[in-house]
Amino acid sequence: MIPVNFAPALANHLWQSTAFAGIAGLLTLALRDNHARTRHWLWLIASVKFLIPFALLTAVGGRLGWLRVARPELPIVMEQMGQPFAQSPARAAVARTVLAHDASLLPAVLLAVWTCGFLAVAFSWWRRWRRIRAAVREASPMAVAVEVPVLSSPAMLEPGVFGVLRPVLLLPDGIADRLAPAQLDAILAHELCHVRHRDNLTAAVHMAVEAIFWFHPLVWWMGARLVEERERACDEEVLRRGSQPEVYAESILKTCQFYLEAPLVCMSGISGSDLKKRIVRIMTQRAANKLGFGRKLLLAAAGIAALAGPIVFGLMDAPQSRAQSPEAFSTPRPSFDVASIKPNHSGTNLLRLVADNGRFIAYNATLKFLLAYAYHVNYSQISGASGWIESEHYDIEAKRDDPSADSQPKLVRDEEGQQLGLMVQSLLADRFKLALHYETKELPVYALVVAKNGPKLRESPVIPDDLAPPHPAAVMVGPDGPQARHSFRMNGSGELSVIAQSLDRFADLLAHQTGRLVVDKTGLKGNYDFTLKWTPDEGRGQMPGGTPGDAAPPSDANGPTIFTALQEQLGLKLESQKGPVDTLVIDHVEKPSEN
Repeated sequence: MIPVNFAPALANHLWQSTAFAGIAGLLTLALRDNHARTRHWLWLIASVKFLIPFALLTAVGGRLGWLRVARPELPIVMEQMGQPFAQSPARAAVARTVLAHDASLLPAVLLAVWTCGFLAVAFSWWRRWRRIRAAVREASPMAVAVEVPVLSSPAMLEPGVFGVLRPVLLLPDGIADRLAPAQLDAILAHELCHVRHRDNLTAAVHMAVEAIFWFHPLVWWMGARLVEERERACDEEVLRRGSQPEVYAESILKTCQFYLEAPLVCMSGISGSDLKKRIVRIMTQRAANKLGFGRKLLLAAAGIAALAGPIVFGLMDAPQSRAQSPEAFSTPRPSFDVASIKPNHSGTNLLRLVADNGRFIAYNATLKFLLAYAYHVNYSQISGASGWIESEHYDIEAKRDDPSADSQPKLVRDEEGQQLGLMVQSLLADRFKLALHYETKELPVYALVVAKNGPKLRESPVIPDDLAPPHPAAVMVGPDGPQARHSFRMNGSGELSVIAQSLDRFADLLAHQTGRLVVDKTGLKGNYDFTLKWTPDEGRGQMPGGTPGDAAPPSDANGPTIFTALQEQLGLKLESQKGPVDTLVIDHVEKPSEN
């Protein structure tokens, strides 16, 4: 069965490619008095667009994080063009349900129909190719001084160029007896024009588009336009090289009188396109205009926009989420050996968290905070449940008593943090019966960057990670007394004490205050000690462990906001951005049993 998200992806790709072809059509109208070869290339580019989703270019831009630019306000149509293959959360949820229960055969039916159409088109062209291939094998060499091999065939096919990599010119037997020398020279000039411009290759590319998108009428209409402009371009070149219009037109008419049209589009012959229109154009055509500066500028701007546009959108909309990939749910996770969970009824917002050396201690933590910690997400990235997951507080003590742990290589700080996050995930699944899935949503985010005058941070002294309390070196003296290393502590509403923590972890805590995902873009990789004081905004998300409205009022009601405090006290700032973010959707959760 095809993936359930394939249908919206294909729909997005088709309307984008259709719109692109419409723009190409408008450009060909603007260039109708210029050389046909230019219009042929425009239609060819529109055809190739069906093979190249904008999502590929957007993905390239998304990986160029070092070139990331601020996102401007854009019209909704441009937003969607820059975000191909997007899927709404509701549609994603429905799609997942269909996949999980196998309740619909529609994807399989559609795949079967497409396969039948593809095979029918491919078989039809294969039969025609065999016919031409047989004629080439039966042909004999001719002594004609041109740039490609010339073969004389007994088949009653019109003159044409066969082959893509090593083309040969196939002429029917006796054509020199039926055409005057000047007429034969005009026919040869026409076919050599096809060779020089590799028209068989471009025709084969569009044949692939027609086979894949056989159900789309536009690709067949574009195929007719490609043949028309291809033949018209060769007609223009033959006349430009000195052939008389009357002689050239008569050579085409005589060829059509005596020989059959080539059965394949990718065999460039003499009688392609509407014959009556071609003869009229040949007899009445004036010289095509060269591209002026203005039209060259128009084509250059269109080309740059088509190529650079999706890449720029990718730069602006690069995914900001650092949450695990959905595949992580299916992989075995490490777990704690001993865990204690008890309700906390203190009624305060004071949270204490220690996550170090294989142990996890959280006092006065909500389930929402535990989810944010374990899955490395912000509160705004969690949905699907409310009420008690934000209001009920718990004291949790968990550790891993693995006798072999001492013999294992010591993890670095970041690796240990990831390991503990996975262990908390196992704890939530076991004790809270948690089941969830991922969805991608377009959300506002903040980037944590260094302010104009540089950072005002004090790097924490280096102490071996194997020192743990009650060792004196593992405890620092904070503003409100001793505090464990590698920890955060709220000393009341609007005051945070940080000891030996990275700015990446600090960004996670800022997310709970701002209500948005915060991404560390400072480039500062050390661990730092600092205190941050600010006045929380009423109604905004609080720091972990609290909910809006349950915090004590700050000591200074007229103090700085979190944004001002970051710049003034730490030399950092938050820049507003927007992008697709992975979110957690809770499918099932239960209150834990006390132990």
